[in-house]
Amino acid sequence: MQTNTFSEITPEILNLAKLSEQASQINSELYSKYEVKRGLRDISGKGVLAGLTEIGEIRSYTIVDNEMIPCEGKLFYRGMDIEELVKGFVSEQRFGFEEITYLLLFGDLPDRKELDTFSGLLASYRSLPTHFVRDIIMKAPSKDMMNTLARSVLTLYSYDDRADDITLPNVLRQSLQLIALFPMLAVYAYQAYSHYHDGKSLYIHSPQPELSTAENLLHILRPDSSYTELEAKILDIALVLHMEHGGGNNSTFTTHVVSSSGTDTYSSVAASLGSLKGPKHGGANIKVVRMFEDMKKEIKDWSSEEEVTAYLKALLSRDAFDHAGLIYGMGHAVYSLSDPRANIFKSFVESLSREKGRMDEFKLYSMVERLAPQVIAKERQIYKGVSANVDFYSGFVYSMLDLPLELYTPIFAMARIVGWSAHRIEELANNGKIIRPAYKSVAKKQKYTKLGDR
Repeated sequence: MQTNTFSEITPEILNLAKLSEQASQINSELYSKYEVKRGLRDISGKGVLAGLTEIGEIRSYTIVDNEMIPCEGKLFYRGMDIEELVKGFVSEQRFGFEEITYLLLFGDLPDRKELDTFSGLLASYRSLPTHFVRDIIMKAPSKDMMNTLARSVLTLYSYDDRADDITLPNVLRQSLQLIALFPMLAVYAYQAYSHYHDGKSLYIHSPQPELSTAENLLHILRPDSSYTELEAKILDIALVLHMEHGGGNNSTFTTHVVSSSGTDTYSSVAASLGSLKGPKHGGANIKVVRMFEDMKKEIKDWSSEEEVTAYLKALLSRDAFDHAGLIYGMGHAVYSLSDPRANIFKSFVESLSREKGRMDEFKLYSMVERLAPQVIAKERQIYKGVSANVDFYSGFVYSMLDLPLELYTPIFAMARIVGWSAHRIEELANNGKIIRPAYKSVAKKQKYTKLGDR
């Protein structure tokens, strides 16, 4: 059997890596000395103000007598409370993805005629170039769908005669096409990987123009294209909740940074996909699911608060699961008392749990959500409150929908591409400067030494 020398880490590389690591390490005390806001956040988690936006707003505290007081988390899309938006389309028995996409891109909710026209426009864009699936997606399928998604996006550049045109009408056209195509690009990539690597049957269903984005996702993914109304509606809600989260989240900030250079839409979106792939960002819900799988194996009685508390303490002391010292799905860079997306999700998760016969697991999730903040407060020094974030329940939802683990983060991307598009347009419309924050050099000065004297 031949060795894959392309991915081999040789002893020479290991030695060079040690040198590189030594050369790259910076004394941690210098960050305090020069008041560097690591992660562009202060010790309380408040982000460094880097820009202005009208698209999304996160509220996690109030100011009383010049003091920050934590409050229940709020999320606003174009100034509208996400809880009211979800309640609105759910109460009227409608799917929300297309409607909220319109809101984020154009600033106002559409009327019936505008919504129908816009939904029809998205449906007309759900068509990949001829032979794209065969020539691009089916060749060299990757085990990570986010990489395949990024590769597909970059390849679409070659099919666009106006790829480098960054005038707003053209960027909007490109954005709408990518929003419409992301479900196909991700699901077809998974089908190819599942077929070639796992030997499963290959299913390539065409999208149906009369179906919503959530319905089409389930339609093209499942071999028999069947799904229940509740499944489609909860997936639709998941997409809406993941669409936008202000300009400061890692992948959206990446959108602003890359767009500010004047590059094309495909390069900007590919860069944002690279950010979202990271386990500290979009890949977090996978960690939650795997943590709970380990928890269910290790805990004999899922209803025992004592056993659950002991497991959570073991997580924090690096004695359980991946030994990282983290309780995944708990805590957020901005929210402290609550994440409104998690609160919305939980009310629908219970309904789906009943339909799927998984109420025991739902009760375990609820217990962990209640106990984890108490355990963290006792075991760790924390500067703000800790609560369940949206990833805590989203992975559980996706598992109940029988969605493959490989598609969890791409589903996040299918939603967040809307926010990225709105922020890219906002960046270009305001004709801002190229984003270039400062880094202070703390390297010692050295004199050049001739090769023979080293």
